[in-house]
Amino acid sequence: MADYKFEGWIALDKETGVGGMKWQQYEPKQFEDTDVDIKISHCGVCGTDVHSLRSALFPTDYPCCAGHEIVGTIIKVGPKVAGGLQVGSLAGVGPQIGSCSDCEACISGNQNHCMKMVQTYNSRYPDGVKTMGGYAKYWRGPSDWVFLIPGGMSASEAAPMLCGGITLYSPLKRFGAGPGKSVGIIGIGGLGHFGILFAKALGADKVVAVSRNSKKKSDAFKLGATDFIATDEEEGWSMKHFGSCDLIISTVSTSQVPLGDYLNLLKTNGNFVQLGAPALPEVQVAILIFRGLSLSGSLIGSPTEIREMLDFAVKKNVHPLIEEKPMHDANNVITDMDKGLARYRYVLVN
Repeated sequence: MADYKFEGWIALDKETGVGGMKWQQYEPKQFEDTDVDIKISHCGVCGTDVHSLRSALFPTDYPCCAGHEIVGTIIKVGPKVAGGLQVGSLAGVGPQIGSCSDCEACISGNQNHCMKMVQTYNSRYPDGVKTMGGYAKYWRGPSDWVFLIPGGMSASEAAPMLCGGITLYSPLKRFGAGPGKSVGIIGIGGLGHFGILFAKALGADKVVAVSRNSKKKSDAFKLGATDFIATDEEEGWSMKHFGSCDLIISTVSTSQVPLGDYLNLLKTNGNFVQLGAPALPEVQVAILIFRGLSLSGSLIGSPTEIREMLDFAVKKNVHPLIEEKPMHDANNVITDMDKGLARYRYVLVN
């Protein structure tokens, strides 16, 4: 029996989830030979947490402990744990903690697209036990989805890398962002700022930040952008910048998306990757056909990509813009996140 209690911020219903979580004890999953226990020091606050706490994207399985950007010290290791994980290791957990291992996605190394994905919270293990997240003191779960944090990276910066960071790194790398390429990042927020950082670090010749207004223009250039488009302030922006990007990553989640104008920014055979999950407007398919454009989506990243990203971030000196906040103030922090006040990721600290 562990001599520590699993306690955390619990949302009891959708009416009180954002700003009304209760700190209370809960029962973790039964410890298995392949599990580890982590004493949580840091947990990033993601936009998905806000949606989940109020049951906005998918039905939330209350009571719910949110948080899927978890970093801390391993304090217990099962006898079948591999991968260099040991008591005392600084390690992290992202949004996914399980996959089926048998489907085409898993076999091909794309476990993040497994249709039987087990999420870090608001999900259930195959045996029906509920998963609980990182707005807490401790986390217990499968070691296959626990990542060593490399030397040279702080725990507070590592936390948002595990969701926000990998969500941008994966499509940027997959679609060839690098020397000789021009990359557009739509939405300069918790996700978008990672897009600018990683596009620059990958060596893209041109990084275009796209936002509704100029409020974040100076931040965008400090992060590494070489160009900035304020869509509400620049008349005729889509034609003025026509064909200027090889790749565009969109992080916005509003349904009011000028998709046709965004597609105009692409070069012939360019790629548009959607990360936010709005109801997109109808696509004029002729735009795709006549200009050879591709429209796709992306979801977090595979375990291999996560490890690669962490090492790459240390090598290239990538530092996200974060604000540390005390874990005991989580209700106020999640309320501020809901108001869009983060610049650009909040990290809760125990």
